[in-house]
Amino acid sequence: MADDLNTRMMEFVREIGGAMGLSLEVTVELVEDATRITLAGDDCDLFLQRKAEALDALQHIVNAAFRRDHPDRRIVVDCLDYRKNKDAELRESAKLLAERARETGLPQEIGPLNPYARRIVHLAVAEDPQASSESIGDAFMKTVVITASEPGS
Repeated sequence: MADDLNTRMMEFVREIGGAMGLSLEVTVELVEDATRITLAGDDCDLFLQRKAEALDALQHIVNAAFRRDHPDRRIVVDCLDYRKNKDAELRESAKLLAERARETGLPQEIGPLNPYARRIVHLAVAEDPQASSESIGDAFMKTVVITASEPGS
């Protein structure tokens, strides 16, 4: 069942790339709590232009198309390790802001972020028992506010 779903997701992404006139190599792997679809090939970097808006859009489309068939795991679409590197950078920023919130006692903000990025920030902050995070805003893009339970600790 999972192999069939992975094959369908790979074909779906290949078809989207083909409709865009792109030649893409598509692979699927299971990681931690997600399924990672990785794009490679000469045309792959087109997804990274304009702050990777096309990569975000493709990830949104793939999630929308396969959400019902794939309810237990997130689907992450990456290209040239862009998302993997950005995720690591976002985690580090969240940890540094949590530390700053503890040291100063002042709330720290990061964003605006899409739901995927907010999840990464919330998970990184949750690793710190003396910090908490909350999304604020009423639009798709929200700001995450990081606060500390004890200033200066």
